[in-house]
Amino acid sequence: MRFMVIVKANKDSEAGATPTKEMLTEMGKFNEELVKAGVMLAGEGLHASSKGARVKFSGGKQTVIDGPFAETKELVAGFWLWRVKSKEEAIEWLKRAPFEDTEVEIRQVFEAEDFGAEFTPELREQEERVLAQAEANKSSNSQ
Repeated sequence: MRFMVIVKANKDSEAGATPTKEMLTEMGKFNEELVKAGVMLAGEGLHASSKGARVKFSGGKQTVIDGPFAETKELVAGFWLWRVKSKEEAIEWLKRAPFEDTEVEIRQVFEAEDFGAEFTPELREQEERVLAQAEANKSSNSQ
């Protein structure tokens, strides 16, 4: 099972404050543990919403709304993508994270099997091609 672990924004992250050296060190140690255990697939921190935008789709039109966004408690400051056996395992890993005064959400990622018959063999093949190309892009962009 894969889970997205979503770190909620707060007034400091929205103000553009970066973590202290101590926090970066602790988070680095935690991320190393996750990787060594085969849990962490990806993880990133995000810039403040003032550097972002939203695109609203309605009535066949798209509207671009530039940040910052008002509801800090609804914003994301960072995320991980983890592979674990259960939600309970994800929770146990998260309890070890070096956080204070923050909220973190855990959400299961859909797998192909979750879509049933609607996810036809042709759609599965397309998905596999797209994911393979995305992986190739990731590799070529890191050079």
